[in-house]
Amino acid sequence: MSSSNPLAGVFGKSPFGAMQAHMRVVLECVHEIPPLFEKLAAGDENGVKSVMERIFEREAAADSIKNELRSHLPKSLFMPVDRRDLLEVLQMQDSIADTAQDIAGLLVERPMEFPEFLQEPMHALTHRCVDVCEMSAKIIEELDELLAMGFRGREANRVEEMVDALNKLEDETDVLGLELSRRLFQHEDEIKPVSVMMWYQLIQWVGDLADYAEKVGDRLRLLIAR
Repeated sequence: MSSSNPLAGVFGKSPFGAMQAHMRVVLECVHEIPPLFEKLAAGDENGVKSVMERIFEREAAADSIKNELRSHLPKSLFMPVDRRDLLEVLQMQDSIADTAQDIAGLLVERPMEFPEFLQEPMHALTHRCVDVCEMSAKIIEELDELLAMGFRGREANRVEEMVDALNKLEDETDVLGLELSRRLFQHEDEIKPVSVMMWYQLIQWVGDLADYAEKVGDRLRLLIAR
């Protein structure tokens, strides 16, 4: 008799299928961030709201996979990884989707004008953060191969190289975020003080997308090192 649980198929013989499925949905949330700011720049309030709704929908789907994985993850796994380590990776993945939701929620709850002096650097930052998250997702897709090789050997070396590339990409987002914050403060007299605070928060949250993605890779590196 087949299972009535629509998520049952992603688990297979290990939790890695669910980890990968979760990260794919998380990435769908992140892909909506550049369009969100594009709609804002165009003054399209309905467009902003539509993108927000898509992000909220995908974040809820990610939560469903996360909760299912947590409830089915056994206390002990006959694998070369610890249950707590997997849960830490899962939490970092989930933080990416949560942050995307926070960004979208703020832009809808508090309608914001998008100053022209912020638009180009924000475009650069959001797209680079997407790049970082995509690299993190590629690393998660390597979990099956890592498991097959016992988290050792050539595949482990390949993943470590991917994590190095991920770290370099995230460093670029740090630089872009600092430049964007600097530009905001150079023009802070041109917008309301509360708006300065809100934009600074948004810049931090966009940067957090890449930061959490980097932490996913770093935790997988720790798994390999153990």
